[in-house]
Amino acid sequence: SSKIRNPEVQSTDDVAGLEDCIDFSLAKTISKIEEKLEKGGLPDCLDNDDIIPSIGNEMGAEAQIRFLKVKLRVTQEELDSVVCECRKKDDENQNLKSRLKDMEEENTRLQRTISMQRSQTEKYKMLSQEAKKKSEVLQQEVIALEKVLQ
Repeated sequence: SSKIRNPEVQSTDDVAGLEDCIDFSLAKTISKIEEKLEKGGLPDCLDNDDIIPSIGNEMGAEAQIRFLKVKLRVTQEELDSVVCECRKKDDENQNLKSRLKDMEEENTRLQRTISMQRSQTEKYKMLSQEAKKKSEVLQQEVIALEKVLQ
């Protein structure tokens, strides 16, 4: 509200612009509104209470222009904030996608490692069972030879 009471007309040059990101120009919008004002008053859409409060009917054209410029500036700042937040979320999303991809690759690698280790475990179990059988056979031979020696 302090901006509305400011008597000097602020230029649109100090409005934060997103022309780099989207095809929208505040300067063009303001100049179109000013052209309509010069041609014959305010456009019909500006009578809406959402844009200019009921006190706006008592304001002069210059005051309404200042009010609309301030409102436009605030809206542009809100848009800039939302766009910035959206970019941050997009960056975070990309980062998370990258991390997910890395985790999936790591999971695949670990699954292969687990599979190889399971097959090696099975192989060593088989070798252990064969060695155990061989040991039992040799133990039986030792017992038989000890009987022969006695």
